Amino acid sequence: MSDKNPLSQLPDRLQSVAEKPWSQLESHPSLQGQSGAQLSQELCRVLAISDFVADQLTRRPEWLESLVDEGDITTSYPPGRYAEKLVARLTEVDDEALMHQQLRRFRNYEMVRLIWRDLTRRADMRETTRDLSHLADACIDETLTWLYQRATKRWGMPLSGSDAQPQQLVVLGMGKLGANELNLSSDIDLMFCFPANGETDHPTQSLENQDFFIRLGQKLIQALDNQNAEGFVFRVDMRLRPFGTAGPLAVSFTAMEHYYQDQGRDWERYAMIKARPVAGDIAAGEQLMQQLRPFVYRKYIDFSAFESLRDMKLMINREVRRKGLEQNVKLGSGGIREVEFIAQAFQLIRGGRDLALQQRELLNILPLLPEHVGMPESAVQELVAAYVFLRNTEHAIQSIADKQTQELPDDPQGQARIALAMGFADWDSFQQQLAQHRRAVSQHFADVIAPAEAEGEQNEAADESEWKALINDEMDQDQVLSFLSRKGFADADSALKQLQSLRQSRAMQMLQQVAKTRLLHIMPALLETVGQCRNAEVTLERVLLLIQAVLRRSAYLVLLAENPGAMQQLVRLCSSSAWFAAQLSKQPVLLDELIDPRTLFTPPDKARLQAELSQQLLRVPEDDMEQLMETLRYFHHAHVLRVAASDITEALPLMKVSDYLTWLAETLLEAVLQSAWRMLTEKHGVPMREPGEPCDPDFVVVGYGKMGGIELSYGSDLDLVFIHDADPDLNTNGDKSVPNPVFFNRLGQKMIHFLNTFTPSGQLYDIDMRLRPSGNSGLLVSGLKAFKQYQQKEAWTWEHQALVRARVVAGSPALAKRFEQVRSELLSQPRDRAVLLEQVCSMREKMREHLGSRTTDASGSFDLKQDRGGIVDIEFMVQFMVLNHANKYPDLLTYTDNIRILDGIEANGLMTAEQAGLLRDAYRVLRSVGHRQALQEQSSSVVADEELSQYRQQVARIWDEVMC
Repeated sequence: MSDKNPLSQLPDRLQSVAEKPWSQLESHPSLQGQSGAQLSQELCRVLAISDFVADQLTRRPEWLESLVDEGDITTSYPPGRYAEKLVARLTEVDDEALMHQQLRRFRNYEMVRLIWRDLTRRADMRETTRDLSHLADACIDETLTWLYQRATKRWGMPLSGSDAQPQQLVVLGMGKLGANELNLSSDIDLMFCFPANGETDHPTQSLENQDFFIRLGQKLIQALDNQNAEGFVFRVDMRLRPFGTAGPLAVSFTAMEHYYQDQGRDWERYAMIKARPVAGDIAAGEQLMQQLRPFVYRKYIDFSAFESLRDMKLMINREVRRKGLEQNVKLGSGGIREVEFIAQAFQLIRGGRDLALQQRELLNILPLLPEHVGMPESAVQELVAAYVFLRNTEHAIQSIADKQTQELPDDPQGQARIALAMGFADWDSFQQQLAQHRRAVSQHFADVIAPAEAEGEQNEAADESEWKALINDEMDQDQVLSFLSRKGFADADSALKQLQSLRQSRAMQMLQQVAKTRLLHIMPALLETVGQCRNAEVTLERVLLLIQAVLRRSAYLVLLAENPGAMQQLVRLCSSSAWFAAQLSKQPVLLDELIDPRTLFTPPDKARLQAELSQQLLRVPEDDMEQLMETLRYFHHAHVLRVAASDITEALPLMKVSDYLTWLAETLLEAVLQSAWRMLTEKHGVPMREPGEPCDPDFVVVGYGKMGGIELSYGSDLDLVFIHDADPDLNTNGDKSVPNPVFFNRLGQKMIHFLNTFTPSGQLYDIDMRLRPSGNSGLLVSGLKAFKQYQQKEAWTWEHQALVRARVVAGSPALAKRFEQVRSELLSQPRDRAVLLEQVCSMREKMREHLGSRTTDASGSFDLKQDRGGIVDIEFMVQFMVLNHANKYPDLLTYTDNIRILDGIEANGLMTAEQAGLLRDAYRVLRSVGHRQALQEQSSSVVADEELSQYRQQVARIWDEVMC
């Protein structure tokens, strides 16, 4: 055979396969000349691999000229091209049999094009699957349109029963079609539905809408699926519809919603991830998908998806073994289905809260996994490479005979074809690469989907059968008490009563069987871990509080079962902190934060907080206020939990804990301000600072108290003041213009609404605005000039004391500088020491009288904040020093936190090193004790009188030395 003959460049065993069709096509005009040389090479390659293409071009050699001359081989199709071509074919067709013929010829021509472009790599895998899906969309939609027009002539127009609106069928594409991932010889999974019940308007042959659409659907299936001399268009599978083959072929939207709400199963959630309206009334179909979204994507973290996918995989494995499908690149070990399961597991688990994961196409999901679920980047790269290789292999297999199979061939000729299609010199080389990819997929699948190794080890340590007997009330009381004592519960009676209380609770009595099974599965390991705590009975009480809270949302139990490390962290942290247990019981969704200790015990700095929140808010639709508020609240709760975990385990000192909590508040305040500003400016336009000069936004949030002093604790409210610097006589520049003061007042109100409104996830912060000029009787938002005038002429000394700890925490940097100048001017004013001292001491005495422990029933106790020698004494001394000396020592105004102000006081010689050092130590210790009380859910700041006496006495002594 001549070396110039393209056939000679094929493997020996494939030259004869391609020779016959080549001999009929080689003289074709399209292959002549220099420009036809590459096409000749490509055609020989395609003919050697694909019997389907060889058969089609042998039967219709004119297609080759069309494919070349019209550029169908060399160029990608733009969107809508398939529909245009098919409409042109069907426009003049009025006979159903002829329509079937034209549909099949159109499909076969386009399949020749697609196989050619795929096997020659003119199109990559993603383009091939996308084009195949677009081809199917066009065939379904244009065929439906053709059939619908004739059906309405015969039976009338279907109308809704309520408002007599015309109805059209909605065709949902499932699986690979829905995700635009169709393969070369795939069937198409469809569902038929329609918006509303009613009947057609035919005067004599009226039909119920459901009957009409069932008949229409049957016609559509016949047009696509029936085999005739021209072949078929697409094999149609309707088994994914509600109730499967036992259900009606077409159902109303209402019936769809009721079915998924009442009877939808886990595998149907999996199937609905990829569902997409592909034909008919697309807009109505999109509305339906929005209505069904809560069924697919749960608002909470749903680790039960692992159970479901694991069960589905076991069923597939049994089928693989039964049918001998180990060489199946889709269903076999390390195949396409395992890659899909990995991505879709995370979609089902986290998609309800992470909108970025609510996508259909797998290759869009995989790259998100490192950032969104913590999967290693290297693992994702291996999965992507394997998936592309496996899908290309699948296409090579199916291109041979246009058959729906994923089985690797076992004959030498078939193997040579696959090796050629995949670019390998021989079958062995291809097999080595395939095996490498499948091993990688299998390993990553096991890492994600398979049961955690630690679970088995932990259950081995637990006497599981006895624990289950105890839980099921199958042991007598003496046996139970003995067993609990042996397992670490010193007060076995107390532990038993708690377990009995859980068993007898109404929630437990009403529990569904699946939840009972999940509870029984997790309890032995959980109780074993609790028994190892030094305060086992207290820990049990706290952990059971959480268990009671999640009984009706038992997916959280699966989370603990799937993540033994998270269960260990839960018990450890609940043992150390009542606050932690209470927070998780109120917000079980936060259990997800326990999974990764790298993030749990490493709270981010402010820059990372801002970046993380920005990314999360990008996924929230701008007009979805409810979702925005829920996103902000989850972000807040999750990061407070992380800080608390680091605090409880002493991974962070007190000062760092306060830093993180304050940074978190600042980050959220900035986000709330930006959202409120955007909403109001869209409605009213931008306020004007001066004529022709818009604000940028010339608005700041000033933090006072603990917020201003960078000393936030768990549950701290925020003392805030809002200030703007726009001309009060000007208006905003929008169509619905309002005066600047009205705009900024509404801005403040909207921010407060964002912050302290209670939603299902609670509130962000409790906001206290009483420190603004004139307190609760003053304006919600003050102009900077009015603020300065008030502070100069009307403010009390205690308001200037509060200003010592004030700083801008969100808003315009330029206005923040102007505010800082005003603050410095106000605090640097010369003051009469005697007058100032009398006013500060007088206020302090009033506070002790009204707020100290003597005003309560706590006799023989000490109030950490208000009693003599407490926190407020230190704060008042610091504030007195600043007000008295700032005019001579302006560096005292640099910081707003007490520790660094005390450093400045010492550096300027206003206190001795001993005094300043003792006050710093006392301040840290007193705050730390209060902090620990907060973590134990002890809201009061009162401790026993004999505690902390050394620090109290030192603070009281220094007060007497300084404040005289």
